[in-house]
Amino acid sequence: MAHAIHWERNEDPVGIWEHRGKVVLAGRGHSKNTDRRWDGVSMDKTLGAYVIEAARAAMDDAGISPEDIDGIVTSAGGQTNHASLGSQWGPDRPFFDPPYDTEDGLTFVTAEWLRKTMNLPNVKYLNSHGATLWNLIGLAAQVVGDGRCEVCLVPYPNGNIEGRYHQNPTLDAPGATQWTYPYGWGLSGQGYVFEQYARKYGTNHDRLAPFIVQEHNNGLLWPYSYYAQHEPEPFTEEDYLNGRWIAQNLSIFDCDRPVQAGACYIITTAERAKDMKQKPVYILDHTESEFAPRSLVETLNDTEEWTSTQARRSYAGSGLRPEDIDVFAPYDGFAVFTQYFLEAFGWRGVKRGEAHDFYAGDISLKGPNPINSGGGNMGTGRMRTVFITDPMEQLQGRAGERQVAIKAEVAVTIGVLPFRAAALAFSSVPD
Repeated sequence: MAHAIHWERNEDPVGIWEHRGKVVLAGRGHSKNTDRRWDGVSMDKTLGAYVIEAARAAMDDAGISPEDIDGIVTSAGGQTNHASLGSQWGPDRPFFDPPYDTEDGLTFVTAEWLRKTMNLPNVKYLNSHGATLWNLIGLAAQVVGDGRCEVCLVPYPNGNIEGRYHQNPTLDAPGATQWTYPYGWGLSGQGYVFEQYARKYGTNHDRLAPFIVQEHNNGLLWPYSYYAQHEPEPFTEEDYLNGRWIAQNLSIFDCDRPVQAGACYIITTAERAKDMKQKPVYILDHTESEFAPRSLVETLNDTEEWTSTQARRSYAGSGLRPEDIDVFAPYDGFAVFTQYFLEAFGWRGVKRGEAHDFYAGDISLKGPNPINSGGGNMGTGRMRTVFITDPMEQLQGRAGERQVAIKAEVAVTIGVLPFRAAALAFSSVPD
């Protein structure tokens, strides 16, 4: 059964996580295909079908059987509060035969649906209330650490169906949202904050180009990347600079591309992982944050304060210092997010306003500063799962062509939004 738990580590001082090094990532799996969207016809390409495929791959990767799974923790729609990453069905939604006779398995995937559809007989703990990927991994790690289950299947669905992507269906705009909802401020607001950043630090949009190009290059080396499967052509700085504007100071190449795919992870205890196939990746910490702007909309001051708070919280919870981090994977759903997280965490000594100078240096995979070695969302599509899979594989030494040349023993990843983020710290050793 599912249990209500207060699990987030979002109040200072957080202290070192009580399960530090006792919980591990033991397996990962992905659907073989990453599609632009579901076609509404192919039942072997539904969100549920892709999650099942990923779950089987994750179990095989860890060397376990379905009978070993005793817990499932999922983010049903890939977002907070069950919201789906992709569009919702319209009023003329067709109906299909079981197990696709409800929304479950099509636009979201619950733990209950997965247990029933995959016939997982020994699952005793179910939780479908995870949020974004980083929060989901943190929740599952806490569940295992607290002993609610021992071998946890952690699916993450990434859905996208036909229709206008994320069209706001609400008919009201209460409170302060009356000044933002009607005007599409969610996207424009990111351009607004970036404009403040550019003015404050004397930089401009074009200086993002080396970072975006490198992410695309990295992503082409990940077999599950949308671009590796569908658009394998090299992406150039000229391509980036010629991208059409979506909002002032944000081009189409600063926005991740929605896709349809599934991923799954196995999280278990360090003791149980001794019997599994892969080298364990130890979870050192999870911390979370949520903030509200001082006024009606987010400003650069807000963004920098929030990300700095999250960075301090992560360091306090994990016991790490900036110089301890080898592999750093900050989120890039909008490309400008990465610079805020990078500067907050001070990776490689980068301070406020210095991210674009850092991008102009050697950030290649085989160089000294391989940020987002998996390619991020910009290089793989809006799956987000590369932010877990790539650090995991880097620490295990099985990233293939993406394997960084630097030491890869400690990794930190953070996402999604500056105002609502979670950070995870991983290590190749428990201490």
